[in-house]
Amino acid sequence: IPTELDGAFVRLGGEWYYPPKFDNDAILNSDGHISSFRFKNGRVSYKSRFVRTPRFEANLKAGGQQFGYYRNPYTDDPSVQGLDRTVANTTPFAFAGRLMALKEDGFPHLIDPNTLATVGRWNFGGKYKGPHFTAHPKVDSDTGEMIAYGNEANGLAGDEVYVATIDKKGRVTHDTRFTVPYVSIMHDIALTEKHIIFPFAGYVTSPERLKAGKIHWGWDNSKESYIGILPRGAEGKDIRWFRGPLRCMMHTFHARTVGDKVIMEAPFYDGNFFPFFTNVDNSPWDRTKAKGYLRRLTFDLSSKHDGWTEEILFPTPIMDIGAIDRRYLTRDQRYVFTGFTDPSKPFNVAQGGNLQGRVTNCYGRFDVKAGQMVSMFAGETHSLAEACFIPRKGGDEGSGWLIGVASNFAEMR
Repeated sequence: IPTELDGAFVRLGGEWYYPPKFDNDAILNSDGHISSFRFKNGRVSYKSRFVRTPRFEANLKAGGQQFGYYRNPYTDDPSVQGLDRTVANTTPFAFAGRLMALKEDGFPHLIDPNTLATVGRWNFGGKYKGPHFTAHPKVDSDTGEMIAYGNEANGLAGDEVYVATIDKKGRVTHDTRFTVPYVSIMHDIALTEKHIIFPFAGYVTSPERLKAGKIHWGWDNSKESYIGILPRGAEGKDIRWFRGPLRCMMHTFHARTVGDKVIMEAPFYDGNFFPFFTNVDNSPWDRTKAKGYLRRLTFDLSSKHDGWTEEILFPTPIMDIGAIDRRYLTRDQRYVFTGFTDPSKPFNVAQGGNLQGRVTNCYGRFDVKAGQMVSMFAGETHSLAEACFIPRKGGDEGSGWLIGVASNFAEMR
């Protein structure tokens, strides 16, 4: 282990403390579980804790699962009606001297970075006026300010998005709202020096759907993709919407503004990524469309055309959660790091089980300038979780380390 690494690699994910109320619920509804690998002098120590949200405490008190389907309060036990439902299980995020556990249906939960104890919810001194806070805010690499937002800001299945600019001390300096063409998952954004990019597509909800007792989201193959571009510091009325072919738009890598053009690179999928968010027309989930590719989307702000041009940069399907050198977040970048499955590499079914074709067996460094990729194979019984990038002090873009967790299915560790 490199002795230069001094700090903590913090992970956040979902784990059921009590079994779900419904067997077909989304895994995204499981309790937040935060873990930390502490690096010092070439050694590592590990600890993990559940995030003690109000929901977690209510379940603990009752001795069982009181909450129903993913983001559907109509399916909850009457005893917890009106309680904060977030499980805070998506992203650990360090900002303004604080460690936060984030999920897009609630406020950040502050976590003690040493003990991993849950400190409580944070609403930025009451100045953050939205009811929800994204799991994927973006921090400007030059100014240190954070752009955050909350979907369904005007109520359950509402069509309003709240956007806030927060300075590096944690103070809200600007906020605004806009409405969306239709209510959908808006899970991530991209940020340039001048613009905020808001992509969404495919997933739909409504009060009627929720009152019918369904999971919050379904997939509608008849919908178009939309991407909104808002000048930073502007009002919501200034957002411009672009339309394109249906894609599943979950995460982004980075973006930049070049003259009148906004260019974004992102791992968008061909279709519905989540089998538990079923198709609204009751058609079966199509695994062949649940493939993400590293795409480049270009928007011409000087044109009246409301579409974009799209290019697939690499033929290899990739994981949609990747890493970049965040010191260059809003600038032109060369490297993207993410996991992928190399079908030419072996998987030892005898030792690892019947998982062939369903493991992420490589990390790749994708050079979007040269169109080249180099990779690391994890092994014939291993699968990789998403990677994070650690920059080397004083190094150029992409100089540093990748870090991530591997599952060893032969040894079940």
